[in-house]
Amino acid sequence: MRPITYLGAGPNLPCDRTVPSSGDEQGAADDAVVRPEVVSVTLSAVDRYRPGRLTDPGERAVVLGGSIAGLCAARVLADGFEEVVVVERDPLPDAPVERDGAPQTSHPHVLLAAGQATLADLFPGFGEDLAAAGGLVVDVTRQLVEYQRGSFLADGPERTPSYCATRLLFEHVVRQRLCDREAVRVRDGCRFVDYRTDATGTAVAGVTVREDGAVEDLAADLVVDATGRTSRTPEWLADNGYRAPPKDRVEIDLQYASLRVERPPDDRRMVSVPADPPESRGAVLIPVENGQWDVLLAEVHGESPPADCEDVLAFADSLPVDLVGDLLRSQRWVSDGVARYRFPASLRRRYEALSEFPDGLVVTGDAVSSFNPAYGQGMSVAALDALVLHHALADGGLDGLGRQFFDRLEPVLDTPWRLATGADYQYPQTEGEPSLPAKLFDWYFDRLLRAASDDGVLSAVYGEVLGLERSPAAPFRPGILARVFLPVGGDAPDPDSARRTAVPSGDESVPDTDAEPTVERERTQRPPEV
Repeated sequence: MRPITYLGAGPNLPCDRTVPSSGDEQGAADDAVVRPEVVSVTLSAVDRYRPGRLTDPGERAVVLGGSIAGLCAARVLADGFEEVVVVERDPLPDAPVERDGAPQTSHPHVLLAAGQATLADLFPGFGEDLAAAGGLVVDVTRQLVEYQRGSFLADGPERTPSYCATRLLFEHVVRQRLCDREAVRVRDGCRFVDYRTDATGTAVAGVTVREDGAVEDLAADLVVDATGRTSRTPEWLADNGYRAPPKDRVEIDLQYASLRVERPPDDRRMVSVPADPPESRGAVLIPVENGQWDVLLAEVHGESPPADCEDVLAFADSLPVDLVGDLLRSQRWVSDGVARYRFPASLRRRYEALSEFPDGLVVTGDAVSSFNPAYGQGMSVAALDALVLHHALADGGLDGLGRQFFDRLEPVLDTPWRLATGADYQYPQTEGEPSLPAKLFDWYFDRLLRAASDDGVLSAVYGEVLGLERSPAAPFRPGILARVFLPVGGDAPDPDSARRTAVPSGDESVPDTDAEPTVERERTQRPPEV
């Protein structure tokens, strides 16, 4: 799906921020941005998943962490290993409900086009399963109500079905599908204690875990660390004769709050009002299961997120359009309260920079790179990480897998990292000065976004890049450049005019195609190697 984005640029590149928009029963979300002189990898440049490629790499693989990154890694490993054990410290529920160890899962999440296509390959029928469980299929071409640069973006030329649901439901469906595989065993309520090494100390040979007070050693041919930002692998490396990976850290002090409100059955709109630097506040409403909207209110370099009804409404009233506040006042609140969360910094651990790394170990997901969550990239990047692991293991086996994987992963992470951090660098509180190419990029994208309010083709290409579906070079194709630089309007609109701009109702976005059965979105295909 196409999300909304903040345009921005960091010291090494420009970027966007995303947030979702309009819909009713069944959907998804999208996000991304672009940089011309940087070679980066998106879905269209990654070889498609091929299940027959992986043959007998080993007897057992252990995956640490049962969130999306760990579940997707376990799925690709189940193609070849005799046994795949997922170790999750939290007791896992049988239903899509919150769990104590992952408070962020209660906040709104989106699944970008790249993540949607990858999950559809890893779990055939994923979309149908999600819809059957209550997820929504939303045509984001018409049902995304996205406010950018003083006006709403135009509808794209083609129908774009995408999936929308709570993070809890996304994870629940993926976990159910994974557990259907005979080779997979999930051990929840089981804590990772330490890595075990072989006699030479140069390879990880398993893990020590604790469950119900008992300590147990699990031998493994491969261990995958998907434990998230709090991963202990860097410290373990430093304590065992290796270098810890260097880190890139961008302080953003993001404060956000979320709640859930009722949604009329015939209203599928995704409403996205992203922050536009130097303005630091943004909001998004995502249609989810049970006839509800997931609502996110976020502030970059904020002091404290809204804590109650009065604070939430005051926050909504500070946005450049009335739509968010109007919906919050007109719909019944379902949440018992307002969930609050602080995200101090985007973090990227540069494992690819290490000259030595133990065999038998791989790190993935947020344990490698965790992005500003306002851009909605996490689940989709986790799925792409698993796709990279699939190809690295199939091409080279276990020998030197860690370094092979990290080298391949680097260009995949470059695009979402630049997109997320680039926008954040536009705030004066963020340390770092954008380069001249980044500033030029911002200027170009600002013009593209202004033109996209009247040009659905520009809206569509923008959404494809934000969804990590197309290369960041896509908006620089000659035909797109021509549309951007044609006279499409004059000076920037008066800020106050936004409140006089007609808000898309989403009613015209319920064409006959809404009656179609749930379909998997066709993914762009990398040309076969010759």
